[in-house]
Amino acid sequence: MRIFASNSQSLMLVSAKEGEMLSKPLGCKGRVPVQMCVMFLGRGYARLTTMSHCIGLLSIASKLSLLVLLLSALCFCSCLSDRIPEFALTKTEENDLKEENNKESVAEDDLDPEDLEVFYPTYQWQTVRPGQAVPAGLHVRLNLQTGEREARLPDNKNEKSDMKDQKKRKRLDEMHINSNSFTSQELKEALAKMKEKEKTESTMEQKTNLEDVRQRFRPIEELKKEFEELNMKIETDFEIMVKLINKFNSSTSTLDEKVAALYDLEYYVHQVDNAKDFLSLGGLQLVINGVNSTEPVLKEHAAFVLGAALSSNPKVQVEAIEGGALQKLLVILATEQPLAVKKKALFALSSMLRHFPYAQLQFLKLGGLQVLRNLFKEKGMESLYIRVVTLLYDLILEKMLLEDSENKEDQMEEKVQQYKQVNLVPAVVEQGWCVIISNLLALPEHDTREKVLKTVHILMAACRDGYQGDYALSTTLNMLRTEYEELAAEEQREGDNDGYFKELLSSINTIIQELRSGYL
Repeated sequence: MRIFASNSQSLMLVSAKEGEMLSKPLGCKGRVPVQMCVMFLGRGYARLTTMSHCIGLLSIASKLSLLVLLLSALCFCSCLSDRIPEFALTKTEENDLKEENNKESVAEDDLDPEDLEVFYPTYQWQTVRPGQAVPAGLHVRLNLQTGEREARLPDNKNEKSDMKDQKKRKRLDEMHINSNSFTSQELKEALAKMKEKEKTESTMEQKTNLEDVRQRFRPIEELKKEFEELNMKIETDFEIMVKLINKFNSSTSTLDEKVAALYDLEYYVHQVDNAKDFLSLGGLQLVINGVNSTEPVLKEHAAFVLGAALSSNPKVQVEAIEGGALQKLLVILATEQPLAVKKKALFALSSMLRHFPYAQLQFLKLGGLQVLRNLFKEKGMESLYIRVVTLLYDLILEKMLLEDSENKEDQMEEKVQQYKQVNLVPAVVEQGWCVIISNLLALPEHDTREKVLKTVHILMAACRDGYQGDYALSTTLNMLRTEYEELAAEEQREGDNDGYFKELLSSINTIIQELRSGYL
């Protein structure tokens, strides 16, 4: 077989055995034993010119066959070169792209401007316009060529995501969001309905709770009605105090009834508001007059009610001292009275003097310290000793604390000026209270010793000269130190390193040290 080449674009194979030329193009499939394949890559009559030399060597029959073959090839090439453009693949792709772009532009133009507030994702990258809300779980990127943000749904085929992203995608897929789903106005209306529904549910829940309360509890009016039917009546504190005051003030009431009325009043006037109501009802003056009663039991309970009403109640304190309560209480303490009456009178006096500098000043002017001092001379009044010492300690301490306070408000400054007029410590030293108080250390009760030690310590600056020359005090302090060293050691062996006796021992050592420092 021979190969003839006409140019770089044409190739013809001729069978040397048969001398025949076949029109099957080169590259055809199947076996062609004694044939040749001709492939034309060029156009027109150039192929005839290049093949003319070979045709002359063939027979007439071969020439005719070759001519037919060439004509067929020419027709085929002409069809390929002159085909209509609608069938071109590139043309079709361009047209398809244009049609898709036109459809997308039409779809975008059809969107309501309000819809731009919501971003509807697809699996293609889309530009996120300003103001649009991007749902969670999307892939977002910044296009460096256009400078715009783009977003799309995650691609399940090419990208891996965790279970959380898959759940988000699943929810998004179930929503079937598209550009025509909801407008922003519809979303706002839906949100408003949700809020109304929540309010309705909340109202219903409140009604349910209220109904439950009504079922579990009955109104006070209904209870009052039932108690009235049982000859019982629910009364307020005010109403009860009115009845008790009337009973105490009634001339028809017996002594026991008056005592019972005072006993019940003491319970109610402990409350500040009730004490003010008690004052407005005129009960305070009745009780002050009751302190001056000839019946000891009425004096005792009247003083008890008075002390309860005066406790930490400035308004009642002022009204009481203006009503002459201070003078009447000092009279009880200065005269011969049962111990129980003097206890209640001392309680009422303490309630009046605490945190009331004007009453303290009047107390000193009326000789109150001398009255209290005389109690230590009476027999059977030992239980009052520690009460008196505690009162003096509290009065001295409250003045010291107020003077050392950094609070300089107008009211506090006025109170400081009032306390400056109360010269309690000089009066205590002048009337010999330093020795009276120190002698109480000989009492056996630990609680009494504790309060006396505190008072001796607070009076140390004023009573130092008298204490340094008091041999009995020095002896007593040394004995107490020995006693409490043993008790503190026993406490420590029991595992209590900061026990009660150790504190008492520390107070004794402090006083001894201060007395010794005065000699240096």
